[in-house]
Amino acid sequence: MPVRKIDNRGLPPPQPMVNILQALQSLEPGETVEALMDREPFPLYAELGRRGFEWSFTAENGESLLRIWRSAP
Repeated sequence: MPVRKIDNRGLPPPQPMVNILQALQSLEPGETVEALMDREPFPLYAELGRRGFEWSFTAENGESLLRIWRSAP
């Protein structure tokens, strides 16, 4: 599965959300976005759901990763 990687660390809000939503506009079927984050992007989750995406968020060893993919039809 192809992965698009975004490094959102160190960016002030709302730039991480803007970067992610822009990447999702051209996401191909089967492709995933992986975004390195400074914090969990709670405001983004409702928008992802409205747009038909699923996600997982993990925070381990000081690194936070958000994975986003299109929901199955």
